[in-house]
Amino acid sequence: MRSALFKRFTVLTAVLVFGIANSAAAITLKKEADRKKAPDFELKDSDGRVVRLSEYAGRVVLLDFWATWCAPCKKSMPWFNDLSEKYQAAGLTVLGVSIDSDGWDAVRPFLDKMRIAYPILLATQRVTYLYGDVDAVPLAIFIDRNQRVAAIHPGEASRKDFENTIRALLDAPVAAPVGPSR
Repeated sequence: MRSALFKRFTVLTAVLVFGIANSAAAITLKKEADRKKAPDFELKDSDGRVVRLSEYAGRVVLLDFWATWCAPCKKSMPWFNDLSEKYQAAGLTVLGVSIDSDGWDAVRPFLDKMRIAYPILLATQRVTYLYGDVDAVPLAIFIDRNQRVAAIHPGEASRKDFENTIRALLDAPVAAPVGPSR
């Protein structure tokens, strides 16, 4: 019993220290050559509509993994509303992906309370696996216009860092497709 409590305490301490350490860290964009294709997915939104990442080709996507019980997640949601509205016409899409185990029963009332304006999706085990076994939130994944992972930021970040990263991705040229010409 004591060892189980000690293990939980150690894990919780590590998560808190990691979160605090990362809260001050700026978001670093990967070099073009190091960017990998973002895994496509099919997730349902609150209306039951299937949403695919591939629908957003040509747009910058901020994929935000979050949960209703996550305090830093709640803190960043109002900025995501603002950033989504401010940069939507320039090519930004914000997609929130809830990892709440209680599903829409927990998420819908939370969305109403928080007045989230961007699309919220419910994660599946497969999607959390494809994006690195997501089990800690917040986790922000920045996807460039070519549907490649341009940056990953675990933990809390500042609105300024998010906005700077989004602007850099929006301002970057779209790469020409690689492959045989027809």
